[in-house]
Amino acid sequence: MFVVVGEALVDLVGQRGSRTMVGHPGGSPANVALGLARLGDPVILMTRLGRDAFGDMITTHLHASGVRVDGGPPAGTRTSLAVATVAGGVATYDFRLEWDIGDLEPLPIETRCLHTGSLATVLPPGRANVEDLLEREHQRGRVTISYDPNVRPALLGTPEEAQPQIEHLVALSDVVKVSDEDLHWLYRGRPDEDVAQDWLSRGPALVVVTRGGQGVFAVTADLALHRPATPIDLVDTVGAGDSFTSGLLDGLHRADLIGGVHRDELAAIDESTLVSILDAASLGAAITCSRPGADPPTRAELDAAQAQGQGTATTVTSGPTRAAAPTTAAPGAAVPSSTPPGTGRGT
Repeated sequence: MFVVVGEALVDLVGQRGSRTMVGHPGGSPANVALGLARLGDPVILMTRLGRDAFGDMITTHLHASGVRVDGGPPAGTRTSLAVATVAGGVATYDFRLEWDIGDLEPLPIETRCLHTGSLATVLPPGRANVEDLLEREHQRGRVTISYDPNVRPALLGTPEEAQPQIEHLVALSDVVKVSDEDLHWLYRGRPDEDVAQDWLSRGPALVVVTRGGQGVFAVTADLALHRPATPIDLVDTVGAGDSFTSGLLDGLHRADLIGGVHRDELAAIDESTLVSILDAASLGAAITCSRPGADPPTRAELDAAQAQGQGTATTVTSGPTRAAAPTTAAPGAAVPSSTPPGTGRGT
């Protein structure tokens, strides 16, 4: 079972200059939980929801896809909001947030993977409880720990102030997914590949960087892979990065690489397995980009897209801990000029 810890909120989405906004259930961790459930994985979301109309909207939405929701004690809590303005298919956000998760109990015995990130790991007072949980589970070594910083610059101060906390959580994790946009803000002027290698040296078994039109870069102790971008018909990027994370974790689970006992196998993942997992995750993100809001694909939708040959490409390059040259899409595939999956801000 997967346990996801983090915020669930409502995205109020409107086009720039519009007077009309539409509410969509969201929150990066909640989107990851939703994506996992739609892919057929058992998942619990540990979050904080108010007993209000927005909280009911989120709970109903997640339950419909099979997510078990632990919303915490609702007394005095209001469900958080993110006001999203979309221009050219890309969303920017203004947040109205509460994050007080309280003490987090030990994970259920059947848990194989713990995922967290985004606002849950930076907003007090809840961030201290999340960090404590990761430290305890890292020491126990029983589950795979997954982390996506999903950086929100407006909430983090300067990059120099944000780096130590993020790097500490990277060191506690086994799988790290991060966007190039996050890395460019955190480490101005440093190549993505260099930062990924640095993060890998801090402890994770796998670091994956989503890079928009440049596709995906992934690094382990033995591999450094570039994969091309998946062609998309862009509607918006809301939830794209979260769909990628769901697909990544689902793929690792299906390859029997999730769980503390499989950490050495995860670190030694072979090239063909990693390529297959990355391409499927990119395809799931592309499907999400093709429709409005954080609406990740079901297992049936992803399987159908794969059967039609979408999202397939040949390996471009690999090598022991060595960054590869930039790549283009496979023959016959066009990388879109608009923002593709992986850089989208999944709230």
